[in-house]
Amino acid sequence: MATSMNCTRWLVFTLYILFLTLFLSVISLANAADDIVFQSGNQQKLNVGVAKARRFLLYDVNPGEGFNLRRDVYMRMANLVGALGETEDWTLVLPPWGRIYHWQNRHLDQVRIPWSTFFDVPSLNRHIPVIELEEYIKIRGKPEIDQILYLQSYKEGWSNGKFEEKVDERDCIDRPMYQKDSDGLYRGWFWGYEDVYAKAFKCVSIQGFTTTIAPVLINNITATSVFLDRGEELLHDSYGQVDYWNARRSMRFAKHLTDIGDDFRRGFLNSDDKRDKTEVTEDWRDMRRDPGSATGGPYIAVHLRRQDYARGGRKDVPTLQAAAEHVEGLLKKLKLKIVFLATDAPKREIDEFKKYLSNFKVVNYVPPKVVLEKYMDGGVAIIDQWICAHARYFIGTGVSTFTFRINEERQILGFDPKMTYNRFCGHAEEPDCEQPSAWKIVY
Repeated sequence: MATSMNCTRWLVFTLYILFLTLFLSVISLANAADDIVFQSGNQQKLNVGVAKARRFLLYDVNPGEGFNLRRDVYMRMANLVGALGETEDWTLVLPPWGRIYHWQNRHLDQVRIPWSTFFDVPSLNRHIPVIELEEYIKIRGKPEIDQILYLQSYKEGWSNGKFEEKVDERDCIDRPMYQKDSDGLYRGWFWGYEDVYAKAFKCVSIQGFTTTIAPVLINNITATSVFLDRGEELLHDSYGQVDYWNARRSMRFAKHLTDIGDDFRRGFLNSDDKRDKTEVTEDWRDMRRDPGSATGGPYIAVHLRRQDYARGGRKDVPTLQAAAEHVEGLLKKLKLKIVFLATDAPKREIDEFKKYLSNFKVVNYVPPKVVLEKYMDGGVAIIDQWICAHARYFIGTGVSTFTFRINEERQILGFDPKMTYNRFCGHAEEPDCEQPSAWKIVY
């Protein structure tokens, strides 16, 4: 009887030890869940536990980048989330707009601006899952980000002058914008939300594409939310291909802004979608237009970037007189009499441009006070782009992302590339300077 009881006790004790060992192992893995271990040459070491059911990707861009470059970085992040979504449940958190250099109306409080002010968020959701930052905070129950990955280039540059995909945890090259407070939490600029904080921070050197970081997010990190700062460090994985165009086509402008643009077209440019053959479907996925199917309104649209371009003395920037003379030639060639001007030029330069074209009607959109205060500089820029996108002929400014986004919009609407991909030749260039390359939509 004693022997049988001792065996039973020994069996219970053994099972207890096994259970305790297993429990401590799980705790150890949980504590190490957010540790990231990188090895050079894109060889990442797995050192994590089981990932959460739903995960969130946040991102931001170098503060000096403009509105339209930020739109391009969105497309990269959207397709990164699309790739991550093939393995796990990821949602992209849209970074609020604000503090953009080109927004000159400093009297406006242009921070913490939700994406719905400028874009059709349900349309974005037809491509990948997205939510606004404030919705993310409500879901998490607190203004908390689990992990910041501050992306940077390699201090030593390319190895042997060759580009290769790689990612490594490194010391920060520049002084981080985030500092640890007395509670061990990281504080810094989080889109103007002073209560937002992060629990962990690391600098990561990366050289590659959105797919380069994807294995790190899947295999090396179990944090529920990951914030990629300096998102522009990641290159497009499939530039100009199906995923690129799906992301771009999903970026429809907010209807309240396109309605303002359409009203202006009807009132000042004798232009509407039915006559111009620029009608759109409710869902971007159902819309495919043949190049040349759109005719556009009876006007030429001009994007003439001045300000920093003109001050910098760039050789690809035309003088106002040269630009006006070129537009006059186009008007005569196309037998048109109206010009729509989108520009960041001061009023005196706009007046000068109009004076050179005094035999024609030149109009530009000047927002009423209520529109400017409600939709701010970003909304006014979108109205300008929308009007330019519907012109019979468009000519823009070389290497300007504002111009390039208009090019894409016109491609989507079905304009002939020859009526779309045009730019002014600069004061130090030949009159027959190289024109922009046309990018065909891939469905």
